[in-house]
Amino acid sequence: MRHNKKVNHLGRKSAHRQALLSNMASSLILHKRIFTTVAKAKALRVYVEPLITKAKDDSTHSRRVVFSYLENKEAITELFRNVIVKVGDRPGGYTRILRTGNRLGDNAEMCMMELVDYNENMLGAKETKKKVRRSRKKAADTTAEAAPAQEEKKEE
Repeated sequence: MRHNKKVNHLGRKSAHRQALLSNMASSLILHKRIFTTVAKAKALRVYVEPLITKAKDDSTHSRRVVFSYLENKEAITELFRNVIVKVGDRPGGYTRILRTGNRLGDNAEMCMMELVDYNENMLGAKETKKKVRRSRKKAADTTAEAAPAQEEKKEE
């Protein structure tokens, strides 16, 4: 039975796993998008999202706490200066995992993991896309309005 065993060990010892997640989190913050396996991406999501939440409070203590996880000055600077400006108003869900297919060598399931507010293509598509609500009531109202307009044209 696997009671209370939620951590995916990723086939590594604890120190190796912590180093892997720290490096991947730094790369994600610096580059805004990384390509990795789905298992690593899911483990990274659990690792990096609390750090982004912690970075919303820009204090010395929160910087030191986040630095203890990432250990990369450039990533800390990028996180507290640029990333938080874009995702600061979100209540959570700062990352997105998009599956890209299987890797040729070992058929591992691959994905692209990115920070949500940095994908310009999806942001542009979201703005141009307009929701259309279809209902009988509204259609009946528009036909009723169109009928008097047509009668006025006939009178002229």
